[in-house]
Amino acid sequence: MCGIVGAVSNRNIVPILVQGLARLEYRGYDSCGVAVYVNGLQRARSTARVAELAEQVSASHLEGSTGIAHTRWATHGAPVVHNAHPHFSHGAGADAYSRPGRIALVHNGIIENHDQLRAMLQAKGYVFQSQTDTEVIAHLIDSRYDGDLFEAVKAAIAQLRGAYAIAVFCKDEPQRLIGARAGSPLILGVGQGGQEHFLASDAMALAGVTDQIVYLDEGDVVDIQIGKYWLFDKQGKPVPAAQRPVKTVHAHSGAAELGPYRHFMQKEIFEQPRAIADTLQGVDGIVPELFDQQMNHAPGSNAAHVFKEIDSVLILACGTSYYSGCTAKYWLESIAKIPTQVEVASEYRYRESVPNPRTLVVTITQSGETADTLAALRHAQSLGMTHTLTICNVATSAMVRECELTYITRAGIEIGVASTKAFTAQLAGLFLLTLALAQAKGSLSEIEEARHLKAMRHLPAALQAVLALEPQIIAWAEDFAKKENALFLGRGLHYPIALEGALKLKEISYIHAEAYPAGELKHGPLALVTSAMPVVTVAPNDALLEKLKSNMHEVRARGGVLYVLADADSHIESGEGIHVIRMPEHYGELSPLLHVVPLQLLAYHTACARGTDVDKPRNLAKSVTVE
Repeated sequence: MCGIVGAVSNRNIVPILVQGLARLEYRGYDSCGVAVYVNGLQRARSTARVAELAEQVSASHLEGSTGIAHTRWATHGAPVVHNAHPHFSHGAGADAYSRPGRIALVHNGIIENHDQLRAMLQAKGYVFQSQTDTEVIAHLIDSRYDGDLFEAVKAAIAQLRGAYAIAVFCKDEPQRLIGARAGSPLILGVGQGGQEHFLASDAMALAGVTDQIVYLDEGDVVDIQIGKYWLFDKQGKPVPAAQRPVKTVHAHSGAAELGPYRHFMQKEIFEQPRAIADTLQGVDGIVPELFDQQMNHAPGSNAAHVFKEIDSVLILACGTSYYSGCTAKYWLESIAKIPTQVEVASEYRYRESVPNPRTLVVTITQSGETADTLAALRHAQSLGMTHTLTICNVATSAMVRECELTYITRAGIEIGVASTKAFTAQLAGLFLLTLALAQAKGSLSEIEEARHLKAMRHLPAALQAVLALEPQIIAWAEDFAKKENALFLGRGLHYPIALEGALKLKEISYIHAEAYPAGELKHGPLALVTSAMPVVTVAPNDALLEKLKSNMHEVRARGGVLYVLADADSHIESGEGIHVIRMPEHYGELSPLLHVVPLQLLAYHTACARGTDVDKPRNLAKSVTVE
């Protein structure tokens, strides 16, 4: 959440800062701003989108060679201009705001002790203009400043509790930028022969500017000046270049272009056949080495060894990724015969649990920077569960660096806040993991392996056939757009798909939606069913179909209206109070990857019909880097 861009150069860097913000806007869009050094501190801020900020900057002819910029997802304080970043410090005293500030700062994360720090700073005479925890950091650095910005930042962050990535400059040292991170991602970009340098939350912000990237580790502080930079670790010791090497990272800005699509979400739904094909590229057989995509393994930490050692699986994830983990539980227990537990990452580390050192801890995350999931991983490791694997879409992320084993889902950049192609790519990666573990445990015959691989190779074509159902789904969406509540039902491994469908609808259309195992209807949810409550039912032709049909009769008997995604041979017909869309084919264990796509399209077209902001739904952001 939130996006940072900063630069020190000999040229005007304002266009680079604003362009970087546009590429990071998916991280937060409550407000945005840019600050530069122009004979002091100058800034422009807006509670509109980055495009409006760009117009404001152009109209005011704001230029500078040192600057910082930020796009915000509000945590402390409403999304109003005075809470927007960058924040300036001011000298203490009654006339504080009549004198120019000297510290400019942007911040991602949450400072947990901001109230105590605010009180301390107010006692020193500092006057606060915002309700943010960020302004506390700016004043704190100002209070410790004595001519050396690096030393002031180092002293200030020692007093912070919580998570942060910050970029700071001072009007008294106009060609110097300090960055620091703890719990939130931050990268250093080396540009133009090393004569200019950048800070950013994500390499994509610097696409077309530089592809030379240094990933800051937890606790790092970087001191950036014209033509040089210095890195220090959390102990304050200089970091040798070999420990934080410059890496070439190709972050393609073209991936963030809409093309012929109305929204990024629509584009990403239709990119799913390609995303699955790319995710499965090079998979010619099921071998443990598929998960050895991590570098610098410790002895005995390769996948072949780990898979033989473990006797259970613990999956940690949040949101949509959690639902992919819930689906994988069915596969892991039915195919690999391995006991599997799925935990909401934000809850896991706050309860007493029973650790098992022979557990494979699997994290699932699109960004690889999800704060709750990273914290849950570290908690599991602290309990002695050192066998770790991540299913992740970003090869250079913190999650990949901190896990023993990795499977990279090659879904490509996902801009829409409501995840679509990343979810189905996660399912593909998790199914491969299931097969690899089944093979390691002797539960997968060569015939079964061949059958599963054949089905996986056919997935892109099968997904294309499902996408062709879009006109029928649009007709459903016209009905749903008039509703304020919806119920989603599924059984077995399609129950998590019902959960995901409900989440998509509520995320972008703002319709209240719940999902239940269909067998639970009579244990409470049936009380909600009326003709005003549409009931979406995921109905593959599997062993639970007849049970599901009974649940559907329970809905119809109460006047409920059913919207059913049924396989061709399920013998469920459209009629009064029941609308049926037939899936092109039954897909067995991989059916969840197909059945989720109509639910994505239903949410998308319902949101379009209601006129909501599909790609940037209210109160949400793409990369959740705060607790």
